[in-house]
Amino acid sequence: MSQTVLREGVVMLGAGFMFVMLFRRFGLGAVLGYLVAGVVIGPHGLGIIGGAENKLNVAELGIALLLFLVGLELNPARLWRLKRDIFGMGFVQVVACGLAVALIVRFAAGVSWGAALALGLPLALSSTAQVLPSLKSSGRINTPFGERAFSVLLFQDLSIVPLITIIAAMSRAPVDPSVPPGWLMAIYTVGAIAGLVAAGRYIIGPVLRLVGRVGEQELFIVVGLFTVFASAAVMESLHLSTALGAFIAGVMLADSPYRHEIEADIEPFRAILLGLFFIAVGMVLDVNAVLDNPGLVIGMALALVATKTALIFGIGRLFGMETRPAFGLGLLLSQGGEFGFVLFAQAQAAMLIEPRAASIFGAVVTLSMATTPFLLMIARKFEYVAPKGAKPEGPADAPDSSAIIIGYGRFGQTVSNMLKAQGVSVTLIDLKPSQIERTAEFGTKVYYGDGRRIDLLRTAGADQARLILFCTDDKDLGPKELSPILGAFPQAAVLVRAFDRRQMITLSPLDITIAIREVYESAIYMGIEALKSLGVAGERIQEIEHGYREHDNARLEAQTVTGDLHIREDLFGREPAIVRREA
Repeated sequence: MSQTVLREGVVMLGAGFMFVMLFRRFGLGAVLGYLVAGVVIGPHGLGIIGGAENKLNVAELGIALLLFLVGLELNPARLWRLKRDIFGMGFVQVVACGLAVALIVRFAAGVSWGAALALGLPLALSSTAQVLPSLKSSGRINTPFGERAFSVLLFQDLSIVPLITIIAAMSRAPVDPSVPPGWLMAIYTVGAIAGLVAAGRYIIGPVLRLVGRVGEQELFIVVGLFTVFASAAVMESLHLSTALGAFIAGVMLADSPYRHEIEADIEPFRAILLGLFFIAVGMVLDVNAVLDNPGLVIGMALALVATKTALIFGIGRLFGMETRPAFGLGLLLSQGGEFGFVLFAQAQAAMLIEPRAASIFGAVVTLSMATTPFLLMIARKFEYVAPKGAKPEGPADAPDSSAIIIGYGRFGQTVSNMLKAQGVSVTLIDLKPSQIERTAEFGTKVYYGDGRRIDLLRTAGADQARLILFCTDDKDLGPKELSPILGAFPQAAVLVRAFDRRQMITLSPLDITIAIREVYESAIYMGIEALKSLGVAGERIQEIEHGYREHDNARLEAQTVTGDLHIREDLFGREPAIVRREA
């Protein structure tokens, strides 16, 4: 048995790794990679692994951990600030999209109303696993558009528990005599929630403070996992939803000062178990049922994306969004979501739908999720809108300045503030609408445009500028982009922010004023402060800093000449030359 478990574990993890890497390479996301991995290795694919249903039960621990992390996000202050978008816009979106899609399913698939609701309501949910990381990685999560999207996604995640309850209420499965009657279940639910909240305040809270004083990292992991699984186990013993238990566990720790520590510790377990869950879902998908109904799968996927886009656009307009951001939000949230697989499994267990229908509509969710990367790119063009009474301004509207800064992130802001302190006039250009929108809240004028284009720089006044500063985190910025600019504006000193020494090497043939590695100086500064903390003498620190800079410059020159990044590795960690001479 142990050999079987090991073999199957190796196959599942190996297949998951391979397909996730492949799908990430093409920008399709990890969830789709896990699903396809499950289809390939499962009984309907190559048949390498069986027993998908049992693995699905174990992997559902990943769903419990995901709902726990959702509960941790429910900080009361943030909930209160976003209450209208979460409980207003989010509620309307789930109900409207769920009923509309259920109506389409009812007539397109010819199923009963109970089955239509069991299939349509889950399809109202979007893919948090795809949308939220995209918003975070691009820095748009804290923009007005990003907060609207987050609010709707949060309510969708919160709606999992009531949707599971609705499916259970419609269940056609034989009544388990051990399950208490409905009125008693309601009392159990209220009592269990109250008990878990009290346990969080009077037991888990003091335990976390004790762990914080002890300072053992592993104990935070133990307490976090114990809290999730104990809450889920309490709910299961009362014949209630384990997902609800995990969610309440997160809510009761949302105000804890150790929330972020727990979240960081639990995240790896959530990622692994959720990945295994999606592999198991892929294993139970009946590929033959999908191949027998390709028209239904493709048609339903297109209908789902179109219906949700239109309805979310209308709901956004109803809640005061401008036309373009509302349409962008509709595109962003138009796909089906990973919780659809969870709810389809619940509906199948409740005998509301057949396994064949679960496979077909699981494929609908998968296909709609495959459109997400492309819809994300389109949505980004619509999410920014200028304040009322104003129009988006390009650099042509900017007054002539002594300096033009391309890229107004953290790096560009520091450079800009130092120039302004000397009274230097600055024109700011950025290509990210979210960055322009965010900085406008602080009264800073940033113009939209691609600062690598000569025509755009010319309209921004580059012919008269004394400085052109590239402060973006563009790793691909090199001779192809910069050579024409250097030729067009020879009077301007060009300064470039480089990502690493590889980019420094590509920039070396150019006649730019200087290229600065983005973390080089800050890393040296931290090294100096670290040596000071160890009590190293000031003169010795200066010698080390001077020696390091000499050695690093020597390596960079040698690497530039030879193209070999491994050359002069002997310089790593060497004593400064002045110290060796004294010795």
